[in-house]
Amino acid sequence: MQKIFSLLGAAALGLTLSYGVGTASAADSIKIPLHNWTSQLVGAEIVGRIIQESGSEVEYVPADSGAVYEAMCEGDVDLVHEVWQGAFGVAFEKQVNAGCVIDAATHDAKTREEWWYPSYVEEVCPGLPDWKALNACAEKFATAETAPKGRFLGGPAEWLKGDDERVHGLGMDFEVINAGSADAIWAELAIASEKKIPIVHFNWTPNFIEALYDGKFVEFPEYFEGCREDPSGGINPETTHDCGNPKDGYLKIGVWQGLPEKNPEAYAVIQRINFTNLDIAVMSKLVDVDKMEVQDAATKWMADNDAKWRAWLN
Repeated sequence: MQKIFSLLGAAALGLTLSYGVGTASAADSIKIPLHNWTSQLVGAEIVGRIIQESGSEVEYVPADSGAVYEAMCEGDVDLVHEVWQGAFGVAFEKQVNAGCVIDAATHDAKTREEWWYPSYVEEVCPGLPDWKALNACAEKFATAETAPKGRFLGGPAEWLKGDDERVHGLGMDFEVINAGSADAIWAELAIASEKKIPIVHFNWTPNFIEALYDGKFVEFPEYFEGCREDPSGGINPETTHDCGNPKDGYLKIGVWQGLPEKNPEAYAVIQRINFTNLDIAVMSKLVDVDKMEVQDAATKWMADNDAKWRAWLN
């Protein structure tokens, strides 16, 4: 975990972390962002090494996960290999439509990002996982900070989940408290589970958490195109965000529009990179459960999947 904290600390200071062949700051290096969740950090290391194997230089740049697509439009970032539909779909698609970001590939992995609770919570809040049942039990999730409203522990604000908007859109008696990092969410979950304290928090799949805790996603009204932009389509005609997140969301690779011309060989390799749900979950597990350093986790994944990633080079 120390590696993750050092990366995030560097990001907070606006530093650039560079690894790889030759001079990483060269104009033709491929700039890969580092974000603040484990699978992305391990995956960035893996993707960078694969690109290096194809003969290109790589530069790792700590970047805000919400603003990174605008940074791509400026040519400050060349690719984002984990574009989660639920969190970043709107920001990503906006820049794709503007023509400065390319939708380069879609992983086989299917994603879901949603409010989640450990199964023991159902004992004190019958009717779950229905969101209306959760709202009726809101006071059971209250803390000194949010009482009389319940507390929803969200991810970092930069993940752009729209939880405050959803609470408003569905008229929920909850207050959103954003965690500083994914690790902060897991720490609170561990304490709550040990003491059987009601908790509802942001979670996602694929993720290592599902192997450690029994729990369920909250079932909100079905997601539909336009839910976050058009108030007329949902159950509340006065507001947006009156729906859940996509249940089979995409995980994409986005690249700067200038990359194919700048480095066609690297772009061809990037288009063939394809992670599964198991790949993403294992990348998280190696660090968060097995306590490996990020670079060591990348080394192990590549050793265990040698034939797979080498095929992407051809």
